[in-house]
Amino acid sequence: MGDGAERSAVGRGRERGAMTLVTAAASRTVAAPADVVYRCLSDYREHHPHILPPAFSDFEVEQGGVGEGTIVRFSVTAGGRSRSYRMRVTEPEPGRVLEEADTQSSLVTTFTVTPAGEGAQVRIETTWTGAGGVGGFFEKRFAPGAMRRIFEEELVRLDAYARSQAPGG
Repeated sequence: MGDGAERSAVGRGRERGAMTLVTAAASRTVAAPADVVYRCLSDYREHHPHILPPAFSDFEVEQGGVGEGTIVRFSVTAGGRSRSYRMRVTEPEPGRVLEEADTQSSLVTTFTVTPAGEGAQVRIETTWTGAGGVGGFFEKRFAPGAMRRIFEEELVRLDAYARSQAPGG
């Protein structure tokens, strides 16, 4: 893709005993410095809401607001289904890796920002333990693609927003 987007492999699931780990991911080169990009991702009060696609709704900062210790609530609509999340933010590698873990499920979203020339390579990856049975089959088959499309849109929005926040932007 000529616009700087890269499609990531979408895991259809890896068996873990009776459970299946489901993964959805997307990556893109963002034309803004890595520190600006990370600030846009980690500031949930001032910047992060600007990069969320329409699939996200009811976004609210419950605690904190910047980086580690922040707790946010929101809903995501994908594949015709809507689900609410309450995410606790950690920074396993401050300035490079930001992680949101749902307080009510196994779902974890990781944002990784890597300097790339004048810009940054950004990867969004979500993993969760999938359901079993027929419902789990459909979840593993269709949910990763739906989430990847949402992430691709989020990365396009991040690129535009981070460029507007960069010095001289």
